Amino acid sequence: MTEAYCVKCKKKQEMNSEKEVSFKAKGGKKRNAMSGICPVCGTKMFRILASKK
Repeated sequence: MTEAYCVKCKKKQEMNSEKEVSFKAKGGKKRNAMSGICPVCGTKMFRILASKK
């Protein structure tokens, strides 16, 4: 499981229902990230992953 910061709880939590997503970045590139739900409050969480070279 991936750990991400929850803005509502104001601390790091383990994400539930996580999935890998991609989005547009500067220069027309794509970035990968993990998206999931906070197990405590149910808020959507987001963590940007390291770029692959």
